[in-house]
Amino acid sequence: MHRPLLISLLLLLLGTPSHAAECSKNSGYGDKPSDLDILAGQHVVYSYPNSSQPPEALLRLTRAGLVGGVILFRANIDNGTAAAMRALTAAYRASPAPGLLRRTTGRDAAFLITTDQEGGRVRRIADGEPVMSAKKIGAAADAAGAGAGAGRAAAGTLREYGVNVNLAPVLDVYRRPGDFEDFFERSFGNTSEQVSRAAIPFITAQQAAGVAATAKHFPGLGPASHEANTDEQAVTLTESLHELQTIDMVPYHAALAAGVDLVMPSWAIYPALDATYPAGLSSKWIKQQLRGELGFRGVTISDAMEAGSLAAFGDAAATAKLATKAGMDILLASSRNVTQGVAIREALVQGLRCGELDGEEFKAATQRIAELRSKIPE
Repeated sequence: MHRPLLISLLLLLLGTPSHAAECSKNSGYGDKPSDLDILAGQHVVYSYPNSSQPPEALLRLTRAGLVGGVILFRANIDNGTAAAMRALTAAYRASPAPGLLRRTTGRDAAFLITTDQEGGRVRRIADGEPVMSAKKIGAAADAAGAGAGAGRAAAGTLREYGVNVNLAPVLDVYRRPGDFEDFFERSFGNTSEQVSRAAIPFITAQQAAGVAATAKHFPGLGPASHEANTDEQAVTLTESLHELQTIDMVPYHAALAAGVDLVMPSWAIYPALDATYPAGLSSKWIKQQLRGELGFRGVTISDAMEAGSLAAFGDAAATAKLATKAGMDILLASSRNVTQGVAIREALVQGLRCGELDGEEFKAATQRIAELRSKIPE
């Protein structure tokens, strides 16, 4: 029943001559942010450097309603993190954002606090659960039980720090021992069945304990060689579409059936479907495959927007627009610099005002984000 209100708001913001005339101007919000500024901010996850304490610039943006969430790294984890997250959440709650989201989507949206707590070597909370890596969980005699235990334990650790979204588990099906995902023990196994057996219980147990799960890296980084790190360089995976669909994407069918909340596409290029854009910038992968063929109705979240694999596609503003056009709901500004998140939000506002981005798609993405955030605790 709130769809007409959101449509009317977007038409008001995007369709007037004054907004059209100003579309090429800097989209900085000045003293008071517009509703469009605030809604665009809900599509961006910010990061910050060096300690648990958010810088004043981030607190100020959050109080203005321009921040939808944050991602924490190891440098942000200490005995002050939980209190710092409570302060950020209070700033969000005192901002115009919750009220605007209630009016436009009908949802009471929590503040997103995310991190990567996969297990093993990839744990931002270094002394937290799960201690076992995905590889060890997948190799356990009772992999399903180990996966459920790891997901439940991860949620317990994360809730202590106020985290309500885990950017895990990895659903990649590695091919050869020592490949990128296997070397770092991030993959549950080298068959679709082995990955699904451990990953799906991880997802369901974690979400039952109040922390949203993220299946990554769609359609799969399992074929990547040891050196193929999308954080650092462009990566092209030449597997056939048949192989990707019958091996790499199989765990995603299971994850979607289990109700996984978020999916993170890969920054690799897969010429089998799109030889130009990485999956996370490709409407063929996100709109046609993930949403069309697999039927995903949840939230898509990008991998790091500063990744080396995106260097050829422009700056933060350019890649933010490409990702959003492709079907990305939330953009991960994880460079540990608040200005990156600002640049991405401003690019979304400008793109919407100029007609580069589709207002109806933005509205639908905002609704998905609000629905996710309405069911996770603060």
